[in-house]
Amino acid sequence: MEAIDGEPGVSGGSCMSQTVLDVDSVVKRYHRKTAVDGVSFSVQRGEILGFLGPNGAGKTTTLRMIMGITVPDAGRVTFRLEGAGGSQRVPKHRVGYLPEERGLYKEARILDVLLFLASIKGMPKDEARRKALDWLERFGLGAYANAKVEELSKGMAQKVQFIAAVIHEPDLVVLDEPFSGLDPVNQEVFREEIRRLKERGAAVLLSSHQMNLVEETCDRIFLINNGRRVLYGTLVDVKAQYGVHRVNMLVSDPDWDWRPPDLVEQVNRDGARWTCLLRPGVTPGQFMHSLPAGAPVEEISIARISLHDIFVRMATQGEAA
Repeated sequence: MEAIDGEPGVSGGSCMSQTVLDVDSVVKRYHRKTAVDGVSFSVQRGEILGFLGPNGAGKTTTLRMIMGITVPDAGRVTFRLEGAGGSQRVPKHRVGYLPEERGLYKEARILDVLLFLASIKGMPKDEARRKALDWLERFGLGAYANAKVEELSKGMAQKVQFIAAVIHEPDLVVLDEPFSGLDPVNQEVFREEIRRLKERGAAVLLSSHQMNLVEETCDRIFLINNGRRVLYGTLVDVKAQYGVHRVNMLVSDPDWDWRPPDLVEQVNRDGARWTCLLRPGVTPGQFMHSLPAGAPVEEISIARISLHDIFVRMATQGEAA
């Protein structure tokens, strides 16, 4: 399946023209297994790039190469930050990272943890204290500033770790599964803060399994499977090329025996309910014309498949390849 090439410029403002992160043909092997095989993409200033893939696809390995935790066997990761030129070393004071494996000092007090992590990023103590308290208030944690980390719920601790990743106002923010374990209310809180990062002009690389949140949040997506690029482009482009239609029908005769034409890629029947997945390029009108005269159809609805459906479809094809 041909991938969509994402263009560097994404609509949304003049700040979008600057590339902040370049990942160029990176490869990572573990013994005889190639975990990441020649992956390339870029992240622009003022955009959110969704980085997607099933478990074991090479997603976290790629993020670790970006953050310098793992060294690529081939290819390169380049940070193109204003005033610093192109660097292959992670500029810690200008990059924020929320790892998938959450970890905070359980015995430490929340404010102390944030001040310590901010100091590593080069923030003056007074500025770090002010911003930490502001962030805690914004997340409804103002009363917990002097509480120990072990006293927090999972969602609260995740908020603290998010604060630690962005308190120094980085140019690039890498978020690995930021919505994992959050209830819907806190998912929306995080989504709003991620949008604010974009509005501030930060480049955001967001890895998540929650397709509905990715679809609502990201400007472009990159899908990796079996260590290779499968999809890369704007949501509009991806849906235009791969977003085929689904037709839902309710028929009056559950025993109606109809064999759909080649226009239909997949059919699911549940009694009187039919779900037909149209082949790419087939229009709903063509499908409607294919129905036989007198078809016992009582209700019919048509919709484009979601990003989740596209993800499952492409990931399944990758596993079968």
